Amino acid sequence: MSESQRFQLGTVGALSLSVVSSVSIVICNKALISTLGFTFATTLTSWHLLVTFCSLHVALWMKLFEHKPFDARAVMGFGILNGISIGLLNLSLGFNSVGFYQMTKLAIIPCTVLLETLFFRKRFSRNIQLSLAILLVGVGIATVTDLQLNVLGSVLSLLAVVTTCIAQIMTNSIQKKFKVSSTQLLYQSCPYQALTLFIIGPFLDGLLTNQNVFAFKYTPQVLLFIVLSCLISVSVNFSTFLVIGKTSPVTYQVLGHLKTCLVLAFGYVLLRDPFSWRNIFGILIAVIGMLLYSYYCTVENQQKASEASTKLPEVKESESDPLVGVENGSGILADGIVQKATVWNSNKDLHA
Repeated sequence: MSESQRFQLGTVGALSLSVVSSVSIVICNKALISTLGFTFATTLTSWHLLVTFCSLHVALWMKLFEHKPFDARAVMGFGILNGISIGLLNLSLGFNSVGFYQMTKLAIIPCTVLLETLFFRKRFSRNIQLSLAILLVGVGIATVTDLQLNVLGSVLSLLAVVTTCIAQIMTNSIQKKFKVSSTQLLYQSCPYQALTLFIIGPFLDGLLTNQNVFAFKYTPQVLLFIVLSCLISVSVNFSTFLVIGKTSPVTYQVLGHLKTCLVLAFGYVLLRDPFSWRNIFGILIAVIGMLLYSYYCTVENQQKASEASTKLPEVKESESDPLVGVENGSGILADGIVQKATVWNSNKDLHA
Protein backbone atom coordinates (compact mmCIF):
# COMPACT_ATOMS: atom_id res chain seq x y z
CA MET A 1 0.00 0.00 0.00
CA SER A 2 1.45 3.36 -1.06
CA GLU A 3 1.87 6.34 1.27
CA SER A 4 -0.93 8.30 -0.45
CA GLN A 5 -3.32 5.35 -0.10
CA ARG A 6 -2.44 5.05 3.58
CA PHE A 7 -3.07 8.78 4.05
CA GLN A 8 -6.47 8.54 2.31
CA LEU A 9 -7.40 5.51 4.41
CA GLY A 10 -6.36 7.35 7.58
CA THR A 11 -8.39 10.41 6.57
CA VAL A 12 -11.51 8.32 5.90
CA GLY A 13 -11.03 6.58 9.26
CA ALA A 14 -10.66 9.93 11.06
CA LEU A 15 -13.81 11.33 9.40
CA SER A 16 -15.80 8.17 10.20
CA LEU A 17 -14.64 8.18 13.83
CA SER A 18 -15.59 11.84 14.15
CA VAL A 19 -19.10 11.29 12.77
CA VAL A 20 -19.89 8.19 14.84
CA SER A 21 -18.51 9.56 18.12
CA SER A 22 -20.13 13.00 17.71
CA VAL A 23 -23.58 11.61 16.90
CA SER A 24 -23.28 9.18 19.81
CA ILE A 25 -22.34 11.88 22.33
CA VAL A 26 -25.13 14.18 21.14
CA ILE A 27 -27.71 11.44 21.69
CA CYS A 28 -26.21 10.64 25.10
CA ASN A 29 -26.07 14.29 26.17
CA LYS A 30 -29.61 14.91 24.92
CA ALA A 31 -30.85 12.15 27.21
CA LEU A 32 -28.74 13.56 30.06
CA ILE A 33 -29.96 17.14 29.61
CA SER A 34 -33.55 16.76 28.36
CA THR A 35 -34.63 13.60 30.19
CA LEU A 36 -32.56 13.66 33.38
CA GLY A 37 -32.40 17.45 33.81
CA PHE A 38 -28.59 17.78 34.00
CA THR A 39 -28.24 21.11 32.13
CA PHE A 40 -24.68 22.06 33.11
CA ALA A 41 -23.08 21.84 29.66
CA THR A 42 -19.87 23.82 30.28
CA THR A 43 -19.00 21.96 33.48
CA LEU A 44 -19.72 18.66 31.72
CA THR A 45 -17.30 19.66 28.95
CA SER A 46 -14.56 20.32 31.53
CA TRP A 47 -15.09 16.77 32.85
CA HIS A 48 -14.89 15.47 29.28
CA LEU A 49 -11.48 17.07 28.82
CA LEU A 50 -10.24 15.87 32.22
CA VAL A 51 -11.19 12.26 31.38
CA THR A 52 -9.59 12.66 27.94
CA PHE A 53 -6.33 13.82 29.54
CA CYS A 54 -6.34 10.92 32.02
CA SER A 55 -6.99 8.45 29.19
CA LEU A 56 -4.11 9.88 27.15
CA HIS A 57 -1.85 9.76 30.22
CA VAL A 58 -2.58 6.05 30.59
CA ALA A 59 -1.93 5.59 26.86
CA LEU A 60 1.40 7.41 27.27
CA TRP A 61 2.29 5.18 30.23
CA MET A 62 1.52 2.13 28.03
CA LYS A 63 3.80 3.69 25.35
CA LEU A 64 1.02 3.87 22.77
CA PHE A 65 2.34 7.26 21.66
CA GLU A 66 5.43 9.36 22.25
CA HIS A 67 5.39 12.53 24.32
CA LYS A 68 6.85 15.42 22.31
CA PRO A 69 7.10 18.71 24.25
CA PHE A 70 7.30 21.93 22.25
CA ASP A 71 6.63 25.66 22.69
CA ALA A 72 4.91 25.90 26.12
CA ARG A 73 3.45 29.36 25.41
CA ALA A 74 1.84 28.17 22.20
CA VAL A 75 0.29 25.17 23.97
CA MET A 76 -1.00 27.26 26.88
CA GLY A 77 -2.45 29.98 24.64
CA PHE A 78 -4.03 27.39 22.38
CA GLY A 79 -5.57 25.47 25.28
CA ILE A 80 -7.00 28.56 27.00
CA LEU A 81 -8.37 29.89 23.68
CA ASN A 82 -10.08 26.56 23.01
CA GLY A 83 -11.67 26.62 26.46
CA ILE A 84 -12.87 30.21 26.02
CA SER A 85 -14.37 29.42 22.60
CA ILE A 86 -16.40 26.54 24.09
CA GLY A 87 -17.63 28.80 26.89
CA LEU A 88 -18.61 31.55 24.41
CA LEU A 89 -20.53 29.07 22.24
CA ASN A 90 -22.49 27.95 25.30
CA LEU A 91 -23.17 31.57 26.25
CA SER A 92 -24.26 32.29 22.69
CA LEU A 93 -26.79 29.48 22.90
CA GLY A 94 -27.97 30.74 26.28
CA PHE A 95 -28.51 34.37 25.24
CA ASN A 96 -29.83 33.75 21.72
CA SER A 97 -32.66 31.83 20.13
CA VAL A 98 -31.89 28.39 18.72
CA GLY A 99 -32.26 29.76 15.19
CA PHE A 100 -29.72 32.53 15.74
CA TYR A 101 -27.34 30.05 17.39
CA GLN A 102 -27.51 27.87 14.28
CA MET A 103 -26.70 30.95 12.18
CA THR A 104 -23.69 31.51 14.45
CA LYS A 105 -22.44 28.00 13.69
CA LEU A 106 -23.03 28.53 9.97
CA ALA A 107 -20.93 31.71 10.10
CA ILE A 108 -17.85 29.74 11.21
CA ILE A 109 -17.17 28.40 7.68
CA PRO A 110 -17.11 31.75 5.82
CA CYS A 111 -15.17 33.31 8.71
CA THR A 112 -12.57 30.51 8.55
CA VAL A 113 -12.28 30.89 4.77
CA LEU A 114 -11.82 34.66 5.18
CA LEU A 115 -9.13 34.32 7.87
CA GLU A 116 -7.20 31.67 5.93
CA THR A 117 -7.39 33.80 2.78
CA LEU A 118 -6.20 36.98 4.52
CA PHE A 119 -3.50 35.62 6.83
CA PHE A 120 -2.38 32.37 5.17
CA ARG A 121 -2.97 33.40 1.54
CA LYS A 122 -4.88 30.18 0.98
CA ARG A 123 -6.96 30.17 -2.20
CA PHE A 124 -10.36 28.50 -2.51
CA SER A 125 -11.55 27.75 -6.05
CA ARG A 126 -14.98 28.78 -7.29
CA ASN A 127 -16.11 25.14 -7.25
CA ILE A 128 -15.16 24.85 -3.57
CA GLN A 129 -16.91 28.15 -2.77
CA LEU A 130 -20.05 27.03 -4.67
CA SER A 131 -20.18 23.68 -2.85
CA LEU A 132 -19.77 25.43 0.52
CA ALA A 133 -22.58 27.84 -0.37
CA ILE A 134 -24.90 24.92 -1.26
CA LEU A 135 -24.00 23.19 2.00
CA LEU A 136 -24.69 26.30 4.09
CA VAL A 137 -28.05 26.91 2.36
CA GLY A 138 -29.09 23.31 3.03
CA VAL A 139 -28.10 23.38 6.70
CA GLY A 140 -29.79 26.76 7.06
CA ILE A 141 -33.06 25.43 5.64
CA ALA A 142 -32.89 22.33 7.85
CA THR A 143 -31.96 23.97 11.16
CA VAL A 144 -32.63 27.72 11.23
CA THR A 145 -36.12 28.57 12.48
CA ASP A 146 -36.48 31.92 14.26
CA LEU A 147 -33.99 34.79 14.27
CA GLN A 148 -34.47 36.85 17.42
CA LEU A 149 -31.69 39.41 17.72
CA ASN A 150 -30.35 41.15 20.82
CA VAL A 151 -27.19 43.19 21.37
CA LEU A 152 -25.58 41.01 24.06
CA GLY A 153 -26.35 37.78 22.21
CA SER A 154 -24.98 39.18 18.94
CA VAL A 155 -21.70 40.27 20.59
CA LEU A 156 -21.31 36.87 22.26
CA SER A 157 -21.98 35.11 18.94
CA LEU A 158 -19.39 37.25 17.14
CA LEU A 159 -16.76 36.49 19.80
CA ALA A 160 -17.67 32.78 19.69
CA VAL A 161 -17.26 32.64 15.90
CA VAL A 162 -13.90 34.45 15.90
CA THR A 163 -12.37 32.44 18.77
CA THR A 164 -13.60 29.13 17.33
CA CYS A 165 -12.16 29.92 13.89
CA ILE A 166 -8.78 30.96 15.33
CA ALA A 167 -8.63 27.89 17.60
CA GLN A 168 -9.34 25.51 14.70
CA ILE A 169 -6.83 27.21 12.41
CA MET A 170 -4.25 27.00 15.22
CA THR A 171 -4.96 23.28 15.58
CA ASN A 172 -3.94 22.73 11.97
CA SER A 173 -1.01 25.17 11.91
CA ILE A 174 0.54 23.99 15.23
CA GLN A 175 0.52 20.35 14.14
CA LYS A 176 2.29 21.24 10.90
CA LYS A 177 4.68 23.83 12.33
CA PHE A 178 5.96 21.74 15.26
CA LYS A 179 5.45 18.38 13.50
CA VAL A 180 3.36 16.91 16.31
CA SER A 181 0.55 14.41 15.98
CA SER A 182 -3.05 15.08 16.98
CA THR A 183 -2.58 12.86 20.04
CA GLN A 184 0.53 14.76 21.18
CA LEU A 185 -1.17 18.15 20.77
CA LEU A 186 -4.35 16.99 22.51
CA TYR A 187 -2.36 15.53 25.43
CA GLN A 188 -0.48 18.78 26.05
CA SER A 189 -3.39 21.18 25.55
CA CYS A 190 -6.06 19.20 27.44
CA PRO A 191 -5.06 20.35 30.96
CA TYR A 192 -5.30 24.04 29.99
CA GLN A 193 -8.67 23.54 28.28
CA ALA A 194 -10.03 21.53 31.21
CA LEU A 195 -8.77 24.01 33.82
CA THR A 196 -10.23 26.99 31.92
CA LEU A 197 -13.66 25.37 31.66
CA PHE A 198 -13.51 23.96 35.20
CA ILE A 199 -13.03 27.51 36.53
CA ILE A 200 -15.61 29.29 34.38
CA GLY A 201 -18.02 26.34 34.00
CA PRO A 202 -20.00 26.54 37.27
CA PHE A 203 -20.32 30.34 36.88
CA LEU A 204 -21.56 30.13 33.27
CA ASP A 205 -23.92 27.23 34.02
CA GLY A 206 -25.33 29.07 37.02
CA LEU A 207 -25.83 32.19 34.90
CA LEU A 208 -27.65 30.25 32.17
CA THR A 209 -29.70 27.81 34.28
CA ASN A 210 -30.11 29.57 37.65
CA GLN A 211 -28.99 26.31 39.27
CA ASN A 212 -25.92 25.16 41.19
CA VAL A 213 -24.05 22.24 39.64
CA PHE A 214 -22.75 21.20 43.06
CA ALA A 215 -26.27 21.16 44.58
CA PHE A 216 -27.69 18.92 41.84
CA LYS A 217 -29.04 15.52 42.93
CA TYR A 218 -26.76 12.93 41.30
CA THR A 219 -28.81 9.74 40.97
CA PRO A 220 -27.15 6.48 39.78
CA GLN A 221 -28.79 6.96 36.37
CA VAL A 222 -27.39 10.49 36.02
CA LEU A 223 -23.93 9.31 37.05
CA LEU A 224 -24.12 6.44 34.52
CA PHE A 225 -24.90 8.83 31.65
CA ILE A 226 -22.19 11.30 32.80
CA VAL A 227 -19.60 8.50 32.77
CA LEU A 228 -20.82 7.30 29.36
CA SER A 229 -20.69 10.85 27.99
CA CYS A 230 -17.13 11.33 29.30
CA LEU A 231 -15.96 8.06 27.76
CA ILE A 232 -17.42 8.94 24.35
CA SER A 233 -15.86 12.41 24.61
CA VAL A 234 -12.38 10.86 24.51
CA SER A 235 -13.13 9.68 20.99
CA VAL A 236 -14.77 13.01 20.06
CA ASN A 237 -11.82 15.13 21.22
CA PHE A 238 -9.26 12.83 19.63
CA SER A 239 -11.11 12.68 16.28
CA THR A 240 -11.50 16.49 16.21
CA PHE A 241 -7.74 17.05 16.37
CA LEU A 242 -7.17 14.12 14.01
CA VAL A 243 -9.55 15.45 11.33
CA ILE A 244 -8.24 19.03 11.45
CA GLY A 245 -4.66 17.80 11.36
CA LYS A 246 -5.24 15.52 8.37
CA THR A 247 -7.53 17.86 6.42
CA SER A 248 -8.29 21.50 7.23
CA PRO A 249 -10.46 23.63 9.56
CA VAL A 250 -12.96 24.22 6.71
CA THR A 251 -13.31 20.48 6.08
CA TYR A 252 -13.90 19.95 9.80
CA GLN A 253 -16.70 22.52 9.75
CA VAL A 254 -18.24 20.84 6.69
CA LEU A 255 -18.14 17.56 8.62
CA GLY A 256 -19.72 19.31 11.59
CA HIS A 257 -22.73 20.37 9.53
CA LEU A 258 -23.06 16.81 8.19
CA LYS A 259 -23.18 15.64 11.81
CA THR A 260 -25.90 18.22 12.52
CA CYS A 261 -28.02 16.74 9.73
CA LEU A 262 -27.37 13.20 10.98
CA VAL A 263 -28.36 14.20 14.51
CA LEU A 264 -31.65 15.60 13.16
CA ALA A 265 -32.27 12.37 11.27
CA PHE A 266 -31.38 10.16 14.26
CA GLY A 267 -33.54 12.32 16.51
CA TYR A 268 -36.53 11.71 14.27
CA VAL A 269 -35.93 7.99 13.77
CA LEU A 270 -34.90 7.02 17.33
CA LEU A 271 -36.36 9.72 19.58
CA ARG A 272 -39.39 10.69 17.46
CA ASP A 273 -38.51 14.39 17.46
CA PRO A 274 -40.75 16.74 15.44
CA PHE A 275 -39.72 16.64 11.77
CA SER A 276 -41.02 18.37 8.65
CA TRP A 277 -40.52 18.30 4.88
CA ARG A 278 -38.44 21.44 5.30
CA ASN A 279 -35.94 19.51 7.44
CA ILE A 280 -35.77 16.70 4.86
CA PHE A 281 -35.32 19.16 1.98
CA GLY A 282 -32.58 21.05 3.81
CA ILE A 283 -30.71 17.87 4.73
CA LEU A 284 -30.78 16.67 1.10
CA ILE A 285 -29.37 20.00 -0.13
CA ALA A 286 -26.69 19.92 2.58
CA VAL A 287 -25.67 16.38 1.62
CA ILE A 288 -25.39 17.44 -2.04
CA GLY A 289 -23.17 20.36 -1.00
CA MET A 290 -21.02 18.08 1.15
CA LEU A 291 -20.60 15.54 -1.69
CA LEU A 292 -19.66 18.31 -4.13
CA TYR A 293 -17.15 19.71 -1.64
CA SER A 294 -15.59 16.27 -1.14
CA TYR A 295 -15.44 15.67 -4.92
CA TYR A 296 -13.84 19.02 -5.74
CA CYS A 297 -11.33 18.68 -2.88
CA THR A 298 -10.32 15.23 -4.13
CA VAL A 299 -9.96 16.44 -7.74
CA GLU A 300 -7.90 19.49 -6.76
CA ASN A 301 -5.64 17.45 -4.45
CA GLN A 302 -5.00 14.97 -7.26
CA GLN A 303 -4.17 17.84 -9.62
CA LYS A 304 -1.72 19.32 -7.11
CA ALA A 305 -0.11 15.91 -6.59
CA SER A 306 0.30 15.35 -10.33
CA GLU A 307 1.73 18.86 -10.82
CA ALA A 308 4.20 18.28 -7.99
CA SER A 309 5.30 14.94 -9.47
CA THR A 310 5.86 16.49 -12.93
CA LYS A 311 7.80 19.41 -11.50
CA LEU A 312 10.14 17.16 -9.51
CA PRO A 313 12.05 15.74 -12.55
CA GLU A 314 12.35 19.27 -13.96
CA VAL A 315 13.91 20.49 -10.71
CA LYS A 316 16.40 17.61 -10.68
CA GLU A 317 17.30 18.26 -14.32
CA SER A 318 17.82 21.97 -13.62
CA GLU A 319 20.10 21.14 -10.69
CA SER A 320 22.31 18.98 -12.95
CA ASP A 321 22.67 21.70 -15.64
CA PRO A 322 25.05 24.50 -14.51
CA LEU A 323 23.69 26.95 -17.08
CA VAL A 324 20.02 26.78 -16.05
CA GLY A 325 18.86 30.00 -14.37
CA VAL A 326 21.00 32.28 -16.54
CA GLU A 327 18.26 34.18 -18.33
CA ASN A 328 17.50 37.54 -19.88
CA GLY A 329 20.69 37.62 -22.00
CA SER A 330 23.04 37.17 -19.06
CA GLY A 331 25.21 34.84 -21.18
CA ILE A 332 27.67 32.20 -19.99
CA LEU A 333 28.99 33.32 -16.59
CA ALA A 334 31.24 31.92 -13.94
CA ASP A 335 29.78 29.18 -11.70
CA GLY A 336 29.50 31.38 -8.62
CA ILE A 337 27.59 34.09 -10.47
CA VAL A 338 25.29 31.50 -12.08
CA GLN A 339 24.35 30.14 -8.64
CA LYS A 340 23.50 33.64 -7.37
CA ALA A 341 21.42 34.31 -10.47
CA THR A 342 19.54 31.06 -9.99
CA VAL A 343 18.78 31.86 -6.33
CA TRP A 344 17.65 35.37 -7.21
CA ASN A 345 15.36 34.11 -9.96
CA SER A 346 13.75 31.52 -7.69
CA ASN A 347 13.20 34.09 -4.93
CA LYS A 348 11.67 36.48 -7.41
CA ASP A 349 9.21 33.79 -8.50
CA LEU A 350 8.22 33.08 -4.89
CA HIS A 351 7.41 36.71 -4.15
CA ALA A 352 5.67 37.43 -7.45
